[in-house]
Amino acid sequence: MVADRGEIARRVFATCRLVGIETVAVYSDADSDAPHVGEADYAVRLDGGVPAAAYLRGDLIIKAAQRTGANAIHPGNGRLAEDPDFAAAVAEAGMIWVGAPAETLGTLRSKSATKALVAEARVPVLPTYTDPAKVPDFPVLIKPDAGSGGAGMRVVRDATTLAEAVASTRREVGGDVYCEPYVEDVRHIEIPILSDGHGSIVPFGERECSVQRRYQQIIEETPSPAVDPGLREELCRAAIVAVRTIGYVGAGAVEFLLDAEGDFWFLELTPTLQAEHAVTECVSGYDLVRLQLLVAEGGVLPMPGPPPIRGHAIEVRVCAEDPAYAWLPASGTLHRFAVPDVAAEFRPLPQPGLRLDAGVEDGSMVGVHPDPTLAKLIAWAPTRQEAARMLASALTRTQLHGVATNRDLLVRVLRHHSFRSGDLDTNFLDRRPEVFAPLLSAVDAVRISCLAAALAGAAGRRATAAVLASLPSGWRNVPSGSQTAVYDGPAGPVEVGYRMNRFGELSGWWVRAVDPEELDLAGLGQAPVLDDHPRTVVVVASDERVVLDVNGIRLTFNVHRVGEVSYVDSPEGSVALRELSRFPLPAPEAAEGSLIAPLPGAVRRVLVVPGQRVRAGELLLTLEAMKLEHPVHAPSAGVVASLPVHPGAEVNTGELLAVLDPE
Repeated sequence: MVADRGEIARRVFATCRLVGIETVAVYSDADSDAPHVGEADYAVRLDGGVPAAAYLRGDLIIKAAQRTGANAIHPGNGRLAEDPDFAAAVAEAGMIWVGAPAETLGTLRSKSATKALVAEARVPVLPTYTDPAKVPDFPVLIKPDAGSGGAGMRVVRDATTLAEAVASTRREVGGDVYCEPYVEDVRHIEIPILSDGHGSIVPFGERECSVQRRYQQIIEETPSPAVDPGLREELCRAAIVAVRTIGYVGAGAVEFLLDAEGDFWFLELTPTLQAEHAVTECVSGYDLVRLQLLVAEGGVLPMPGPPPIRGHAIEVRVCAEDPAYAWLPASGTLHRFAVPDVAAEFRPLPQPGLRLDAGVEDGSMVGVHPDPTLAKLIAWAPTRQEAARMLASALTRTQLHGVATNRDLLVRVLRHHSFRSGDLDTNFLDRRPEVFAPLLSAVDAVRISCLAAALAGAAGRRATAAVLASLPSGWRNVPSGSQTAVYDGPAGPVEVGYRMNRFGELSGWWVRAVDPEELDLAGLGQAPVLDDHPRTVVVVASDERVVLDVNGIRLTFNVHRVGEVSYVDSPEGSVALRELSRFPLPAPEAAEGSLIAPLPGAVRRVLVVPGQRVRAGELLLTLEAMKLEHPVHAPSAGVVASLPVHPGAEVNTGELLAVLDPE
C-alpha cells in the first residue's frame, strides 16, 4: 500500500508492476477519480473529512492495509514518511515499513537536535540559537524545529523585530523554532543516499536545488554546475558521516548550503524518497524505488559505491499556482494536459530524452488541499545545455488548459542567461523579476492569437450551422459589417474584428482594447482596419486548428474551446481568452469594505474580532491552501464590522471573509 496520493503513488506503483508486487491505493472523496486510484490493483476510500486530513490518518491507512491483506506500506514523500509514530504503528501491525526506522525518525523530528548530533561527528553546521536573546549577529533565519517544505521560515535582519518574529513563527507552526545565521548568495545542494541494514551507505552524486520559491524547490538538476570532483567527494564523505552518525537506513537526502568559496554546512537529513529523485535515476541508471523495496525486504545494495554520473538531468515542477500574483494557488478542472515527445513515464529512461511523472491527466480536478505540484518533467541529455534546451522546448509546446500554472516562469528560467551559465543561488527568482513575464507578452503575438481564436470560433459555428452551411464565415456579396468578438485577454477586454472579401479571404483585421465600462458593445463592430497590423492570409481555419501566413511566415495555432474560454497554443506561447457576452447580466455588488477570499482554502487563523479597531496592513486572518499559508491584511485603518468566518472554515474564491468600516 502507498499511503500517499498523486504522482508519488503512481511512481511507486510503476516499479511494483515491474517487480511483480500487487498494489493498494488509498483515496479521499475528492480523489475518487484520480489516476493513482485506477492504476492500483485495489483501492480503499479514506473517510477523513477534509481531503488533506484523510491522507494523514495513519490509523485509517493501517486498517485499510489490513483489510486488503497488504503486508507492506510505502509512505510516499509526504508528512507520514517523516512520522515516527506512524512508522512504529506499521511495524506493530506486523507490516513492512518502506522507510527509515521509527527510532531514526524520532531523532530527525528535531532539526536542532539532529544538527547537534551531526556536529559532534565533525560535519560542518551553522550555529543554532533557541533563545532569541542569545543571537549575536544578523541577519538570521527563523526555522521550525519540526516539519519540512519551507513553512514558517523567515529572515530577520535586526534585533528589534526578532522576538516578535520568533513568537509569530511559533504561533504559525504550532511548535518550537530556532535561529541560525542567514547566509546570503548560497546554493542548496543535496546528496541523495541509500543505506541498507548491512552497513552499506551509497551516495548518488549531488543535486542542485537552488531555484526556489518560498524555500521550496521548483527546478532541480544533477550534477551541480558548481561542484567539481573534489568538492563532490567532500560532500559525499560528509553525507556518509551524517547518515552513519544518525543510524539512518533507507532512501533519503542529506542537505547542505554551499557558498561561492566552496564552504558548506549541513542543513538536515530528509528521510524520504525526494520529489526530485528522477534526475538521479537518469544519470545513475538505477531505479531508486526498486532499491527502496530491496532495502525494506532486508536485501543488500547491489553497487559497491557511488555509481558514475552519465550526462546531465534537469527536472521542473509544474505547479498549479500563479507566480505573478504571489504564487496564489490555482484550482479547477484541468481540461487538457498534453506534453509532447515524452519517452517514458515513472521509470528511468533507457536513453537521453524526456520523462514525465504526473499525478494528473485530462479532466483531473485540482483542489487546494494537496501539494500544488501537478507534474514533474525531466530532461536527460549528454550536456547541461542540451537538457535545458530540450526541457524549455517541451514546456513551451505543452498544452495546459483550465488551471493557472508556473509553466511560463519555468521556461523563462531555463532560457535565462544566468541559469544557462550556472549562476544560481537560493535568491535566483527574487533578483530576476523578468522571469515572471508571460511567454505570450509581445503585443503582436497576443493580437494574432486573438484573431486565431475568433476564426476558430466562427469555424465552429459554421460547422454546426443549419442554414447556408457551405458559405464561408462572414461572407457577404456586398461589403458590409465586420465579424467581431470580444475577449477578456491577458491585459483586459479586447475586441477582435475582421472582414472577409467575396472569395472568403481575409481582407483586413484589427484587435483593440475595450474600456470595461463600454462592454454593451454598441457599434464596436464598425472600427476601421488599422494599418499597423501585419498582412495576414488564412491558410486553414477549423474549430481546433488555425494556420495563418503572417508577412510570409506560417504559424499554426491550436485552439481548444471549453465553454466560453478559448485556449490558444502556438510557437509564440499560450493564452486563455474568455469570450464576453454582448449582454452581460448584472453582478451583485459587495458592500463597501468587504474583504473577499482571493482563493479557495481553509481559514487557518483569525486574529481579530468584530468591533476591533485595526491598522492599515494589519494581519486579520490567514487562509491555508496547497500546504501554504496566505495572509489577508487590512487594506486601510478601520473597525471590523463583520467576521462571518472562523478557524477551520472552508471558503471558495469570492466568498466574504470580513467587512471593514474604514476610518
